[in-house]
Amino acid sequence: MAAVLVTRRFRLSLEVVLKTLAVAACYYVAGRLGLLGRLTVEGVIVTPIWPPTGLAVAALLVYGMSVWPGIAVGSFLVIASLTTPQLPTLITVAGNTLAPVCAYLMLRRVGFRVGISRLRDGLALVFLGGLGAMLISATAGVGLQVLTGGLAKGEFWSVWLAWWVGDAMGVLLVTPLLLVLVGATGPLRLRRWKEMLFLGLAAVIVVPLAVVSELSLLFLVFPLLIWVALRFQLAGSMLCALFASVMTTRAANTQQGAFLHLSAIEIMTKLQAFNGATALTALLLSAMVAEQRATRRSVQSACRELAEVLEHLAAGETPPELSPRHVADPQADERTKAATDRLRET
Repeated sequence: MAAVLVTRRFRLSLEVVLKTLAVAACYYVAGRLGLLGRLTVEGVIVTPIWPPTGLAVAALLVYGMSVWPGIAVGSFLVIASLTTPQLPTLITVAGNTLAPVCAYLMLRRVGFRVGISRLRDGLALVFLGGLGAMLISATAGVGLQVLTGGLAKGEFWSVWLAWWVGDAMGVLLVTPLLLVLVGATGPLRLRRWKEMLFLGLAAVIVVPLAVVSELSLLFLVFPLLIWVALRFQLAGSMLCALFASVMTTRAANTQQGAFLHLSAIEIMTKLQAFNGATALTALLLSAMVAEQRATRRSVQSACRELAEVLEHLAAGETPPELSPRHVADPQADERTKAATDRLRET
């Protein structure tokens, strides 16, 4: 029996190690991809979208706290690929690790569901996982630059804002998409493949046109984004939002279209405003649609069960018990049971 326990513990430890190494490798790859869209603000390299933070939060939500060393290792490797690691580098690594960990703990505290099937899940991810927790990494990273003399005190807020929004956008754009991919089970359903194809072609045409045009047509992205969110919910809307943000970031780096003849601060401000509005629209609207559909399914199920109860009562038979199933609105379930009890009494 002892040998079996030792073997089981060894397998669990090996599984945790492999997951941690995988998180570290994915963090590093995501960091290198994120650096492709980097901008320089006040002499400091920042990224409008920092995918590793989104990947780190998703990894913690899926695998738990045991993989946090992978986040630290991945962050260290990304920094080491840019400059020679020094003692202050550990503070930046600690900030980059602590921020996703705090996001994970706060999301667990409020009962966050990985499927983001409720509006409250979307709001929690935005304000706790994204905007709230990423204050830690931005403050630690930029504060270190000021303390070491690499950044003047008067330049703190502009760089801090760019760093904070970049980390938050990574959570708002990347985390939901990864959670959708992890939660996807079964074969892919293509019942609306024609609409999917049409929306894909529309995105490929409309988004680059809106981004590259000198008339500043970025607003054309939002009707398309709303359509995708209403029809395909989180998977489609977040994919569309990420594509639009990547294309817009590329245009900002090359100063094309809506970013023509703008200063570095103006480019970063405009880009961050667009990315933030895109992520919020896609995430919150998708969560709201998912919650409404879940509620409708619950009501339909309750109506079917009540109809069965009425049929049994009309035939003089004992009505069956309600089948236990999870519903989006517990109060609706209680009202259904109360109505059933009243029918049985009559």
